[in-house]
Amino acid sequence: MNRKPVLAMLACTALSSPAFAQDAVDESAQSDDAIVVTAARTILPPSALPLTIDLIDKETLDQQIAISGSVTDAVSNLTPSFSPTRQKLSGAGETLRGRSPLYAINGIPQSTPLRDGSRDGFTIDGFFVDRVELIYGSNALQGIGGTGGIVNQVTAGAPKAEGLSGRVLLQGTADDGFSKAGLGGKAAGLIQYKAGRFDASVGAAYEDRGIFFDGEGRPIGINLTQGETMDSKAVSLFGRFGYELSPSARVDLILSRFDLDSNGDYVPVIGNRPTGLPTSAERGDPPLSPAANLAESAALSLTDTNLWGGNFVSQLFVSRTRDTFGADVIPQPSQQDPDIAPLGTLFDQTENRSRKIGAKLSYERAIPGFEALTATIGFDALIDRTQQRLIATDRTYVPPTDFRSLAPFGQLNLKLAGGLIRLAGGARWENIQIKIGDYHSIASTTFVPCSASLPAGTPCGPSTYGGVDVSGGKPKFDDVLINGGVIVEPWDGIRAYASYAEGFTVPDVGRITRAIGTPGVDLDNFLDIAPIVSNNREVGVEVKRGPLDASATYFWSSSDKGQLLVQGTDRVFDVQRLRIELQGLELNLRVAMPIDGLKLGVGYARIQGKFDSDANRGAPDDIVDTDLDGVNISPDRVNLSATYAKGRVSALVQTQFFLSRSFHADPGKPEPDQRNNFGGYNLTDASIRYDTGFGGLSLSVQNLFDKFYIDYSSDTRLPADNYAFFAGRGRTFTLGWDYRF
Repeated sequence: MNRKPVLAMLACTALSSPAFAQDAVDESAQSDDAIVVTAARTILPPSALPLTIDLIDKETLDQQIAISGSVTDAVSNLTPSFSPTRQKLSGAGETLRGRSPLYAINGIPQSTPLRDGSRDGFTIDGFFVDRVELIYGSNALQGIGGTGGIVNQVTAGAPKAEGLSGRVLLQGTADDGFSKAGLGGKAAGLIQYKAGRFDASVGAAYEDRGIFFDGEGRPIGINLTQGETMDSKAVSLFGRFGYELSPSARVDLILSRFDLDSNGDYVPVIGNRPTGLPTSAERGDPPLSPAANLAESAALSLTDTNLWGGNFVSQLFVSRTRDTFGADVIPQPSQQDPDIAPLGTLFDQTENRSRKIGAKLSYERAIPGFEALTATIGFDALIDRTQQRLIATDRTYVPPTDFRSLAPFGQLNLKLAGGLIRLAGGARWENIQIKIGDYHSIASTTFVPCSASLPAGTPCGPSTYGGVDVSGGKPKFDDVLINGGVIVEPWDGIRAYASYAEGFTVPDVGRITRAIGTPGVDLDNFLDIAPIVSNNREVGVEVKRGPLDASATYFWSSSDKGQLLVQGTDRVFDVQRLRIELQGLELNLRVAMPIDGLKLGVGYARIQGKFDSDANRGAPDDIVDTDLDGVNISPDRVNLSATYAKGRVSALVQTQFFLSRSFHADPGKPEPDQRNNFGGYNLTDASIRYDTGFGGLSLSVQNLFDKFYIDYSSDTRLPADNYAFFAGRGRTFTLGWDYRF
């Protein structure tokens, strides 16, 4: 991974469409300074930006995907301040620097914060991704959603050579016991053609995954509701068509479709937390339809790298997602309705449906006569319509919700003393409207067992709440999000920087609206749906000289009305709005050794987060006193790696140490449930590839020592739920062949 902690303009700058910027970069990127980080929306080099940035190149990305199976897993493996993944179709609770990141493809947002289905990391096959750009910390560079940072997936660029070219990939995967049920396979291909000014790229990928097994040879438990990547089939289609209007201008159309469907061949086997027995799976027929994920997008862009001496980027895009959640083996109380079926007998499942339409415009150039000052102006627009339905009974679970954002922005970047110092700053004016029509909230049922130990007069048995009429509304919000930073580079390759930036998102409006149980609520005056504005302050140092590549970053972040997920009924998590503060330290070191081709690396992240627990009791004092739990923050981590690349051989060995964590409350207040404490574990992966001259043969091994462990998410959430006590994946082999022509 090419790490670029850099200083920068935060909330806004130019390049709306990463795919096109990439084309300009590919021809000239012979050094780090030639790299353009398209997610930062500027053609200035990373060294001119006060941001912490990581770039995961194609070779590294493919190596990590072969080990772990997805782009999200690859990012998590390489990024100490990113949560360990759940190895499920859902990324709920996976954070970057303790907050949710914005997932994007070529700058098109994949996240759906209005009703977060947590499927945004599974919207394209990694075969079509040429690199991943990570921008750390709250920012508004891409608009809504980047409170934890940005994970931008840049897809395959336009072909450079005339004629036909392309690449293919074949892979086979097996568990440690080489069982038939654990076998999987993948086939993918991309064909590219260029004739004069016209170019086209089309590709397809198909992957069939078997069941996963833990380190003790037991099938890993299946989460029917949230969905699984195991026991599934996925098809990903990609197309890119471009035409050069002039030497500096071109138009491009990029299309993608990703469809993952669970096979529905397994049902969960209950585990036992007190004895350490994890949830497992056995063959069976789950109720209703299995979980699935569909994502489609189209983007039309016009760019000109020399329009009146500056860089112009425009993009129109449309995307839609359909997240289908499965039905559980036990009827869920939150979905019961006595008007439809007797309590405790109704099976149902939900589906998120989201559609986005957006536009981005930006223009960047050096000021004539004052070339040291680069200015950017731009405008973003986004319309998002999201709803969630109970599809078996055709009921509204979350009412249709419309989000509209209009945001002009401007940015300045000033080079002083020949580049010794750079100053950057700007602002983005967000104008937001959320529109929800009148609706009837879903009725939910809870059950309190009747017992002699209950205090006198305590109601017990089933009770129904919700099911009330709610007056819709069109609440509007606007805010100016500012950013600024300074970078000092006294010697080539040595930098120090400091920056401040603000980012924003909306809370999970769906969780809030469906939980309303009080009659007479008017959404125009309902504070809980106001946007979340968070800030990020950081200082850092980077040394990149000779064999040494090192960085250190300290950050702190806060939000007055943040979002906290807390366990509600069933396995459903509700949203609470309260003050949240985070701080952390990130250290990275990579050294080229005297042995030609050998590099050793170490990474470390420590993150602390607290919230104002008094807000839970209706008396917020804006003093944070209670630790964020594992649903809301990642564990501290140490990464070790050794890579070798020389001639036809490349190899990797990496170990991740997830450090134990205890969660505490303010002294004198009730302690949080200590069953949520994390015990820690470590995992080692390995990979080797040999270039045969007719493609490359590779062997990758996940969890090399076949270690048995309970994953972080399961260890720190739902401490009494034996159906959600999941072990992590045991030793897994992937044999692959890749070929370029």
